Amino acid sequence: MSKFKFIEVNKDLLPKTKGRRVDGHRFYEIDGKNYPSITTVLNIRKKEGLTKWRESVGEGAANWEMARAARRGKSTHTLIEQYLKSETPSERSVLPLGLFKLLKPYIDQINNIHLLEAIMYSHKLTVAGQVDCVAEYNGKLSVIDFKTANKERQEGWIDNYFLQCTAYAIMYEEIFKKPIEQIVILLAGEDGSVACYKKNRKDYEESLGKAIQDFYKYYENLNKDKIATSK
Repeated sequence: MSKFKFIEVNKDLLPKTKGRRVDGHRFYEIDGKNYPSITTVLNIRKKEGLTKWRESVGEGAANWEMARAARRGKSTHTLIEQYLKSETPSERSVLPLGLFKLLKPYIDQINNIHLLEAIMYSHKLTVAGQVDCVAEYNGKLSVIDFKTANKERQEGWIDNYFLQCTAYAIMYEEIFKKPIEQIVILLAGEDGSVACYKKNRKDYEESLGKAIQDFYKYYENLNKDKIATSK
């Protein structure tokens, strides 16, 4: 018998698209329109810092570290999803197993799961993306995101996480007409740190709106430069 209860929602309301990359940015086709992924939108907020880091460590080392972090995150997500579904874990690597162990006491506070790894969208925001989990956390319907890191992160460093979850909350409410009560970030680090952040999404809506506007301006300028170059 499954430890976690799943709530039936009308998944026919969700888009069938899996997304595609355009000019290095991920887009989802929603009702004939291309909406950028919320992750793509938020990535440009830290573009300058990322560029400086790449220059300091070198392209080869930067690419290696980003690929390693992506594998770490994917493997940990797989373990969490399998645990929530009461499936046999498929991952045997020490690092993701250790990160999962750190997160498990917090994951155990999840129940009444509405969505896992589901693609959603918002016509209001004109963005889309794949949410980790929509479920009750300590009895409150929440957007829950699972994150991994090299080391403990100060809250001021992870505002993109809160903006991302705020976008998912708006997407869920727009599609299913049911309010999200809070956003939750569960974060485990390779240094043994673990944290749970519970926030009110309304505190981040203004910053999210600005981030989306900034992305569209950035992408428009990017395409203008390409057009000018081709003439």
